[in-house]
Order: sequence, then structure tokens, then C-alpha cells
Amino acid sequence: MSVHDFILSNEGAIRIGFFVGVFVLMASWEIAAPRRALTVAKLRRWASNIGIVVFNTLLLRLIFPAAAVGAAIFAAEHGWGVLNHLSLPYPVAFAVSVLILDLVVYLQHVMFHAVPAFWRLHRTHHADLDFDVTTGSRFHPIEILLSMCIKFGVIFALGPPLLAVLMFEVLLNATAMFNHSNVAIPVTLDRWLRWLVVTPDMHRVHHSIRRHETNSNFGFNLPWWDRLFGTYRDQPEDGHAGMTIGIDDLRDVTVCVDLPGMLSIPFRRGSGRYPIGHGPRSS
Repeated sequence: MSVHDFILSNEGAIRIGFFVGVFVLMASWEIAAPRRALTVAKLRRWASNIGIVVFNTLLLRLIFPAAAVGAAIFAAEHGWGVLNHLSLPYPVAFAVSVLILDLVVYLQHVMFHAVPAFWRLHRTHHADLDFDVTTGSRFHPIEILLSMCIKFGVIFALGPPLLAVLMFEVLLNATAMFNHSNVAIPVTLDRWLRWLVVTPDMHRVHHSIRRHETNSNFGFNLPWWDRLFGTYRDQPEDGHAGMTIGIDDLRDVTVCVDLPGMLSIPFRRGSGRYPIGHGPRSS
């Protein structure tokens, strides 16, 4: 069996294994050293947040059985993508692929805040009334499908190595759970870590109810894009313990926490004031 065949056959198991391992680690850390007190019963939130993750996973596997690694294999077999026509050393092609894929995730995240129609979908993620490890995977199914289509387009245009795509998928899931976790990290350590990875304190600012804070710190994995493009914000105005998580016009627990309400968010009246370039800058 070739390496490609092995990865394609075991891609789901590899990703699930890393997901479960990182999830258990971060959930345990949250219990041992929480950063903030939760406002909603954890069991209720977790049932819905994990429920939407399971639903999204099954939906993706039904519509895109081979997922991103399948797209990478297809691109390689058909000679699609820039990297499949360049004689770059494998480590260079690997590193370039991970960097570009991460940049695309950053730009996609900005786009989902800048375009009102996309913001409607992305509000499902931001409407969580608390911020913990389960928030990192809480996305509306339509947003998940759109994200996968964007990822396919980038893979076909770029032609990244298969292993780079798999590694990026694993890293993205792992860092999303890490930087959404409700864990206390010493301030000095956090400041050093922010140069290498998006930390929970850095990304928590992005989930503030204040619009100008929501439209900052878009990175999910690498922290450099926010600094490079001027979207970095160091701390929330109200402090991490005092800041309010969520969206100002979505505070109903049955809508923000329960699964049927979460799925209805994009179709509810009013799109909010948070899309970039829309609404007052001060709120």
C-alpha cells in the first residue's frame, strides 16, 4: 500500500484520534485551571456544541467523502496546482503549503465578518454565550460546506503535498480547540506563546460583544497574520474576567445554546452590526 493510499484510507481515523486526544487534554485543563466562570450550564452547552460537530462531520463525509486529502491526491494525479509544476525541495513545498493554507483561513475568516450574508452564517460561532474548548468547533453546517469548497479551490490551485494537507487539517483542529479553551495561562508565558501560536487570551478578544474587538484577532493557528495586516488587539477593554462573550442582539439561551436555535441563527431577522464596514465603530 502506498503512502497516499494509507493516508486516504486512514485520514478519518487519524483526524478523529488527534481531535479526541486534544479535546480530552484541553477539557481536563479547563477543569483544573479555568480562566473564567461559565454563565450557562456546561452540560447543556456541550450537548449542543458537540451535537453540531457530529452533525457537521457526518454531513461532510456524506457530501465530500475524501475531504481535503482526497482533493490533494486528485490535484497531484492530474498535475493541478502551482507546486506540482515547481521542483521545490519537499520540506520547502511542505512549509509553503502550510503557510498558504493558514493565510487562506485567516482571509476567509475576515471575509465571513466583512460580507453580511456570510456573517449571518458565522454568527452561529460567535453566538455562544461562553468560551471553551467546544466553541472552537461550533459552526453552522452551511459555513462548514462553504469552507470546504474554498479549501478545495485553494488545494487545486496550489497543489500542496498530501502530507502537508493532512498535517494542516490536524493542526487547525488542534489549535482551534486550544485557542478557544477556557484555560488560565500565566501572562508572561502567554506573551511568548503569542509569537508562535494563537493563544486563548488572544483569541478570546475576538469573541467579545464589542464590535471593534470582534473584528480583531482573526487568526486560528498562526498569530502572524493579525500583526501583519493590522488586525491584532492585545487585550479586551473590560479585561478577560469582565468581558462579555457573544453578540449583543443574540442573548436568548434557547437560541444561542440549544441546537435547533443555533441552526436557525442565519435565518433570523436582523444580521447584527458586526460585519466589517457596517454599523457604528464604537459598539
